[in-house]
Amino acid sequence: MTAPIALAAGTYFVTGIDTDVGKTIATGWLAKQLLQQGQSVITQKFVQTGGHENSDIAVHRALMGVPPLPEDGTGLTEPAVFAYPASPHLAAALEGRAVPVEEIVAATNTLAERYDVVLVEGAGGLLVPLDDNVLLADVVAAQAYPVILVTSGRLGSINHTLLSLEALQQRGMEVAMVLFNRYHDSADSTIAEDTCGYLQRYVASHFPRALWQEMAEVPQA
Repeated sequence: MTAPIALAAGTYFVTGIDTDVGKTIATGWLAKQLLQQGQSVITQKFVQTGGHENSDIAVHRALMGVPPLPEDGTGLTEPAVFAYPASPHLAAALEGRAVPVEEIVAATNTLAERYDVVLVEGAGGLLVPLDDNVLLADVVAAQAYPVILVTSGRLGSINHTLLSLEALQQRGMEVAMVLFNRYHDSADSTIAEDTCGYLQRYVASHFPRALWQEMAEVPQA
């Protein structure tokens, strides 16, 4: 039996060590675990690129095993949507718009008033630009959101994970959890197992207050 995930009530920012590391699946999976433990949980996408048809929120709900929530129909869970599937700064620029950071934060605060836990899925990695002057990490740090960092067992993950952890540490940001997504394990189980073991030891040594969590079974939406 899987041990309960000891995540206190609050707003958490879910980011990844790179693109295509499984943030969306990890966010939906984690939300489901917390729901099963009796917490009221909602997820939000900080910036959705690729249009509504590529909605990560829809994937979250499928993984959580719930229908669309009332807030999904009001824009609170997708407060910024851009058509082009690219980094937020580029997707916004192509539409002659800016990423509406204040509106996004206001939406997150509203969700936090209604739910025990809000999981905000980021876009790409931690240092993704929102414009020429602001990085995603700048906003997360300003709001003091504890961070859930999603990593994996593919080749290169150790380097990417340690760089991300250093960036968080340098900005004085709290690392609430490192979540190891086993989606890439099938590519090379030897590398994956070594990566998992190394990262777990590193986190325990350098970030002793952070939770270590493995998503052993990759769910299907």
